[in-house]
Amino acid sequence: MKRWRIVLATVAGGALLAALAGGLLLRGGWYDAGAIKQHYQLTYQLLELGLRYSVRHHAREIHAPPLTDAMAQRGAQLYARFCVQCHGAPGVAPEQAALALQPQPGPLLHMARRWQPHELYWLVANGIKMTGMPAWQYRLSEEELWSVVAFLQQLPRLSPAEGKALLAQAARDDHPSPPPPLRPPDADRGRVALTQYACHSCHQIDGVAGPTVEVGPALPRGYAEQRYIAGYLPNSDDNLVRWIRHPDQVKPGTAMPELQVSEQDARDMARWLRR
Repeated sequence: MKRWRIVLATVAGGALLAALAGGLLLRGGWYDAGAIKQHYQLTYQLLELGLRYSVRHHAREIHAPPLTDAMAQRGAQLYARFCVQCHGAPGVAPEQAALALQPQPGPLLHMARRWQPHELYWLVANGIKMTGMPAWQYRLSEEELWSVVAFLQQLPRLSPAEGKALLAQAARDDHPSPPPPLRPPDADRGRVALTQYACHSCHQIDGVAGPTVEVGPALPRGYAEQRYIAGYLPNSDDNLVRWIRHPDQVKPGTAMPELQVSEQDARDMARWLRR
């Protein structure tokens, strides 16, 4: 019994010392948070290993449909519209703003070799936190997500000349997709949507983790009890959806920007805020 007490005391003492050292490192400002200083190589390796295990676990019940050439063609259009800016393509550089992002988005030529189609779908649909990779399920339909996966399967086989020509043609042929049919509002999905449209970058939102900001008014629990939206619009589900989607139409000159929020996502957000 005495031996176990010594072991537990040693472990507890080590944990306390580690916590104190971490606190000193944080409070002293010694950790360089600048984007010029790279992570250690071990940090990259640990993050990549953790990502692989995480995706493998969370994507295990996803089943890929047959991926056709027509899907890949549509996927090329979507890649040209949304992905090439950060990831580039064979013979096509990313935009300047993406070249120095940390962590670096990097090319996707090898993705089809490293990941199975159902894993690629999960990555595209859910994004990767703290990397700048968004969850595209809030911008693309289910069919479009799989179309991107189909294109990623073909990407490694493209030569630089083929990549340039294909993406140039895809950009010319691109067209907006019709919105999916509306479903009943989902408060839990609305909570996530608030983060996917960066609402928490300006507002403190009850129940949504984010930075401490004082740009826009706080959105506390019990928002439904407030009489007005933006100071004069009667507070109702439909009016809140209008305000979220088209704030400048509701209140011309407002600082609240139009974020191209879909009808469904706005309904989900309103349900969460007025829960």
